[in-house]
Amino acid sequence: MEPDPEHRTDRPSPSLSQPTDLPEKPAGHFSDQDHTLFDRVFVGPHGMRVGWSILLFYLIYYYILRNLIGTVFYTVGLVGDTIDGSAYSILMAELIPFLSLIGAAAIMALLEGRRLSSYNLSGPHRVRHFFVGAALGFAALSLLVAELAFGGWLRFVPSNLQGAQSLRLAILWGCAFLVVAAVEEGLFRCYALSTVVRGINFWWALAAQAVICAYAFLHPGNLGASGVYLAALLGLPACLILHQRSAARSAFWQAAWVTSTVFGLYHTFNGGENWIGIFAAAAIGFVFCMSVRFTGSAFWALGFHAAWDWAETFFYGTADSGLEGQGHLFSAVPAGNPLLSGSTDGPEGSVLVFGVILLLFLFVLVVYGRGRRTAPLEL
Repeated sequence: MEPDPEHRTDRPSPSLSQPTDLPEKPAGHFSDQDHTLFDRVFVGPHGMRVGWSILLFYLIYYYILRNLIGTVFYTVGLVGDTIDGSAYSILMAELIPFLSLIGAAAIMALLEGRRLSSYNLSGPHRVRHFFVGAALGFAALSLLVAELAFGGWLRFVPSNLQGAQSLRLAILWGCAFLVVAAVEEGLFRCYALSTVVRGINFWWALAAQAVICAYAFLHPGNLGASGVYLAALLGLPACLILHQRSAARSAFWQAAWVTSTVFGLYHTFNGGENWIGIFAAAAIGFVFCMSVRFTGSAFWALGFHAAWDWAETFFYGTADSGLEGQGHLFSAVPAGNPLLSGSTDGPEGSVLVFGVILLLFLFVLVVYGRGRRTAPLEL
């Protein structure tokens, strides 16, 4: 895509035949050289440089809007000092980052001269992809739970929910996890992925991975940091090969590598996590990036993400990334070897999750990727 004319840096130099006795420029006037320097620092071939875009988005999202909206929610009593694990409290708490995300993305779209839909939200068949993703999310989690139950690593206990209460909680948890999925997919597969791909190469990706791993190492209180290191390491050979071959679209896969590793790091802040769950989060994040590339939008990932969490927390009543919800249709507790049961992490903390993720990887590759043109990128 051609850069906006006001961002072009190849402006013609003044002609040598122009008079040299021009009046002195007033204070504050920027010369062509000044504009060229400004463009080199802040503007790239596709608009605002990626580093500034990510930094500005983060400042607006996290430090301004989350604090502002959170203060409003707290003042009117929608949220309290703690989250009790109920569907309502989680829904109210997640609305804060959700509204902040929309606000920050809208501001950045205005500053960057883009549309909100350009952040991986404009592909074809979005409704169909959402519901297919949701069906697969429930099915994938059910397969994992079945494996755990068959092996004796997950045991079901009676639940007290009945009739109308079950339906009410099913809807409330559905709304809560739809918002949770929208926040996480909006951050990582929408804004971050679509922005990072505009200005990344192998060396920037490698530098980003070094920073991510250093952050994980310097914060030992975060659980499962080894999963972050593993995600960074496993993506290195493929991205290096793409770089050496100067492969087309390599920037997308380098951006997917970085954002997926950050997605794993993001989950280290949850309580009860282990390295398997962190690496699984990064791996499924990469599958979500694949779905964005092949379907043209993040809607498949959004549906899958919401349904997986809903099935994990409400339907089967297991822990979800170390978090346990109140009010679920069934109740299940881990048993036996923590590597197989997932222990406090939940089913995604079991080594069996890798088989499910591999199946999902192959499904997305074969059904959406094989023999089809990949979705175009909006730069």
